Amino acid sequence: MQTLKLLPIAGAALLLAGCVHVPLDASHATAPDFTREARLAPGITLPQDAWPAEQWWQVYKDPQLNLLIERALKDAPSLAVARARVATAQAALAGTRADEGVRVDLASGANRQRYSANGFFPAPWGGNYFNDFSVAARATYDFDWWGRHRSLIAASLGEANAAQAEAAQARQTLAASVAQSYFRLQMLWARQDNVNALTAVQRDLVKDREARMVHGLVNQDAVDSARLDLGVLSEQASRYDTQAAAEREALRALIGGDAEALGDLARFQPQPADNTLPHTLGVALLARRPDLQAARWRVEAQLGRVAATEAAFYPDINLMAGIGLDAVTLGRLFRFGSRTPIVGGTLTLPIFDSGRLKAQLGTARANRDELLAEYNQAVLNAVRDVAVQGATLQGITREEEAHTAAVDASRKLADNAQARMQRGLADRAAVLQARQVMLRQRDTGLQLLDARLQAQVALVKALGGGYRADASAAADQTASIQNNTATRTQ
Repeated sequence: MQTLKLLPIAGAALLLAGCVHVPLDASHATAPDFTREARLAPGITLPQDAWPAEQWWQVYKDPQLNLLIERALKDAPSLAVARARVATAQAALAGTRADEGVRVDLASGANRQRYSANGFFPAPWGGNYFNDFSVAARATYDFDWWGRHRSLIAASLGEANAAQAEAAQARQTLAASVAQSYFRLQMLWARQDNVNALTAVQRDLVKDREARMVHGLVNQDAVDSARLDLGVLSEQASRYDTQAAAEREALRALIGGDAEALGDLARFQPQPADNTLPHTLGVALLARRPDLQAARWRVEAQLGRVAATEAAFYPDINLMAGIGLDAVTLGRLFRFGSRTPIVGGTLTLPIFDSGRLKAQLGTARANRDELLAEYNQAVLNAVRDVAVQGATLQGITREEEAHTAAVDASRKLADNAQARMQRGLADRAAVLQARQVMLRQRDTGLQLLDARLQAQVALVKALGGGYRADASAAADQTASIQNNTATRTQ
């Protein structure tokens, strides 16, 4: 007899043992190792060791650029979208946290019902109409024995933090895009001015050759050749004008300006900043790049979802308590005898579900591995971006050094031609041609300046654009991800 009494207990124990078996996680995906992967080649160095400042664009000392970026960060539609996504993620986090707390409901009702004369209730209830009035308050609470709610809150928190990091990334991307567009516009205007100066010199050359042809000193082919060069320069000036107009509209769209925006934008020769690059990246790159922060928080969120899905394999125990009043007449509803207290609980044991829980856990783990792979790729892309822009700036610096020698030589050539003409040893055409050489060298210098400005901004963006999270916290959480992914199969 005692054995029969123990059978239900043994059965329940066997059921519980069967329910808590979580499938083994055989994945080998791991988080990136910043000490190994976030390193630059030894040959990529720039003169100054520094990270970008938060408002890095102010080093160019251009008031117009400062105003444009401030306006873009305030009015651009792309940032409004990012802010809306942050608000959505925070609202979802608040909802998840609310699900963890106690729930209290108040329900009331009033019914009039006829009971069947041939049913369960005999006369005088059967065959007559009766009223039923009720009011009840009920409280429920899930004790979250296995941490499912806590895991879901961690997942929602990860998504909220990821949305905030993505909003910061949108700000940095927008600021960099405005700066690059502004610099391109200014350099197009500068090259247009330079080609206009070349055109003026070429017109003087055409007039000089026409005058010389009258005296039989040159033939018609020399005049036609000079006119052809003049046409090419005019075509180039028109092309710069078209490109500048297109770039102006692109800049207007970036700042969210109307048709009147940029009407007072003046031509200004940008001055490059000093080339800077941190000597070491490491985990500091994680703290400085908002896109890496977003990728890390996505992984954190998915780890929470995996933990919540694993918790679904365990028994779910909920408690419920309530107090109510019920009576057949409204006058008796609030009497002591009408009370209907209730206390209870539920126990849910997942026994057989045709593999649904395993499928859901497999999906959650696969999504986690996908996000981990994207996180690793994002780190490699970040280091690549820094390395490419650093190497580009190194190459531009060498080109500028060689170009300085060419500019000096062209200036000497122009000075010598002018001096020879004053002594009667050279004609005016030689002076004009030397001036053209100097102007063409100036155009090459403008191209190098444009390339340097674009590469500097791209490097600032690759280094995070002045964004800065808590480096120690980021390192600790990355280490936690690494430990979580490294020990899950043990």
